[in-house]
Amino acid sequence: MDISIVIPVYNEKGNISILYNEIQAVLKTQENIRTYELIFVDDGSIDGSGDELDELAHKDSNFKVIHFRRNYGQSAALMAGIRHARGNIIVLMDADLQNDPADIPALIEELDKGYDVVSGWRRDRKDKGLTRVLPSLIANWVISRATKVQLHDYGCTLKVYKKDILTNVDLFGEMHRFIPVYAAWEGARVGERVVNHRPRTRGVSKYGLSRTPRVILDIFLVYFMDRAIDRPIQFFGKIGFYLFGLAFLAGVWAIWAKYFNDQTFSETPLPLLVVLLTLTGVLFMLLGLLAEILVRTYFQSAGRPPYSLKDTRNFDRDS
Repeated sequence: MDISIVIPVYNEKGNISILYNEIQAVLKTQENIRTYELIFVDDGSIDGSGDELDELAHKDSNFKVIHFRRNYGQSAALMAGIRHARGNIIVLMDADLQNDPADIPALIEELDKGYDVVSGWRRDRKDKGLTRVLPSLIANWVISRATKVQLHDYGCTLKVYKKDILTNVDLFGEMHRFIPVYAAWEGARVGERVVNHRPRTRGVSKYGLSRTPRVILDIFLVYFMDRAIDRPIQFFGKIGFYLFGLAFLAGVWAIWAKYFNDQTFSETPLPLLVVLLTLTGVLFMLLGLLAEILVRTYFQSAGRPPYSLKDTRNFDRDS
């Protein structure tokens, strides 16, 4: 299988057939794409999208459908599609017709330049500026700074991947936007290309400002996984030492105020601050120890080493 196109669907009735026809028209012009599959993941749609998907699957054996029992979210839908994909190249895109299938060949061509992941960049985005574009710009900047993976548009679903890069990627919550970050952790080269973005003409957007708190929490989680997933004691322990340092400074300040400013310990909150910072520092140290035990248990029980091999030479594969 040359390519697999994975598309999550949630209440997109009327868009699916149009998108299918557009993808077919693009793929027919590509002589280098001989075999392909379209994997649509019905994420618990309640508007009849599932029936539309089944009708198309009945007509075309390359059109494959995965039905969820209920709505699990875009990350789960993408993960299911990736797990079922057989293509050497995996393309991810939305079903709302805002991603343009005509961009797929250009994104795949970027892989020939040595990239393992190529992300779409909706530079001329056709969404509401205040509620969609501005929060997205801020989030993209924060994510790039926190993860050191420089992309202009993490939220664009239209991306292409070499399949082996996605082998160990597990998606939970709403972490689909961070797939390029996971890939970069595995040593992948991540590129970016400007893509066309079309205004939504059918259906209702599932995104808005209400998702902002979840995005912020996801950014913190990714930052922690990047810096401390294999060494949490150093992450939490460093915070503990900073707190101990602040407690020491507060104690020095309290002593100075007592002997040089004639303030007793009961006249200033500094002694209480010393106790609070010290106890909080101890808690962070203990949290680091607990996290260290859990992480080691995870790696050992999963049989997964805390590293990823690219290739080997002169090793007996049977040994």
